[in-house]
Amino acid sequence: MKKIGRLIARIFRHIGLFFDKWLITPITKLILKIMGLGKVLLKSFDKVSGKKSTLLIVSLIVAFLTFIVIDQESNVMIDQYAEILYDRPVTAVFNEELYVVEGLPKTVDITLIGQRRHIFLAKQTPSKGVSVDLTGLKPGNHKVTLKYTQQLKSLDYKLDPSQVTVTIYEKVSENRTLTYDILHQDSLDSKLYISNVEIDRSDVIVKGAQYKLDQVASVKALLDVKNIPNPKAGEITVKDIPLVAYDNDGKILDVEIVPKTVSANVVITSPSKEIPVRVVPTGSLAFGKSIKSMDTSISKITVYGSQEAIDSIEQLEVEIDVKGLDKDKEYNVTLKKPKGITELSSKTMTIKVIIDNSSSKEFQNISVQSENLDNNLKVQALSDEDRQVTVVVKGSEEAINNIQAADITAYIDLKNYGVGEHEVEVKVTGTDLKLSYTSKTKKIRVRISEK
Repeated sequence: MKKIGRLIARIFRHIGLFFDKWLITPITKLILKIMGLGKVLLKSFDKVSGKKSTLLIVSLIVAFLTFIVIDQESNVMIDQYAEILYDRPVTAVFNEELYVVEGLPKTVDITLIGQRRHIFLAKQTPSKGVSVDLTGLKPGNHKVTLKYTQQLKSLDYKLDPSQVTVTIYEKVSENRTLTYDILHQDSLDSKLYISNVEIDRSDVIVKGAQYKLDQVASVKALLDVKNIPNPKAGEITVKDIPLVAYDNDGKILDVEIVPKTVSANVVITSPSKEIPVRVVPTGSLAFGKSIKSMDTSISKITVYGSQEAIDSIEQLEVEIDVKGLDKDKEYNVTLKKPKGITELSSKTMTIKVIIDNSSSKEFQNISVQSENLDNNLKVQALSDEDRQVTVVVKGSEEAINNIQAADITAYIDLKNYGVGEHEVEVKVTGTDLKLSYTSKTKKIRVRISEK
């Protein structure tokens, strides 16, 4: 056993000597040489690093590396940039002669995603825009996808909305009568009047879905006075007048109208007429007072308007309030235009009222007339007392002395009265409006019968 133990010890000793000679000792010598070389290099580095040129070179290298890092980070940020293009029009591809499409948005929003410079280029570069292909789809409801065509492939995009549900209808057509409306007529010279409009066609064709055509109540040409160049009395042709379809509530309907515009021959006139001005006092004067005279700054006035209004007007009535008036007064009145009248030759007038003490006078045997009786009926007084009345006229003594019985009218208004016997109120008027007129007999009895 001792021999075996010594043999093993000898083997381990030889192994230790082997590692010491070929591994530990060479490594130790190498480390000592490296350390010596490091001391030499350190001394050289200290000399070099102390120079200004070395520090400048090192700074440039650090700055360059920093720029590269930041540029890489900014590229990452640029790649994530996005911009929204609002309200981009949508184009649908389908047979417009056969079908009508509803539910398709007129515009969509497009979000472009990519580098900023690419997005800038995309905005400057023409594209085919947003479109949807409905070719081959039959009438009914369809869910379709919108597409955006952009020449730059380096960008991504999102549409809002990207999918929509549309309804396709068969297109039908119908003939409709064409009428017209005049817009902004108030902008026309107040002395001018559009007396006639003759459109170059009497009917048009409306196209669309059947349910839409069923809603069309009228089709009108909208003649805008503002589109008439230098309007004046005479005939003028106006072209490109737009057409619009309305429903029963006056709302505009989205239907196709053929043709889209029309022309019209417009006749502009300037009807006028000179008429007297009649001052009408309203209200009761102070007790015991009457109007002696009413002096006006104008006695006649020229009116302009439609021919119908001009033909029907005989005088311009101007009311003044004399309630409680007990002394002379001057009125400055702004004249009002009657219905159908567009212009007056004078806008204002002055009325001077002279007050006097009141007196009265009776006029007997004033015959009672009837007004507004139906043409198929006739009226008859039931007694002599119902045929004539006594009228009391009050006013200034001078005005009363100038009035005669022929200037007084007593009458009954038989509007809405039918066959039978009736008791009707007596009304009295006179030519001189400064005076007041009252019938002593308040009501008379009459019989109405068929002719």
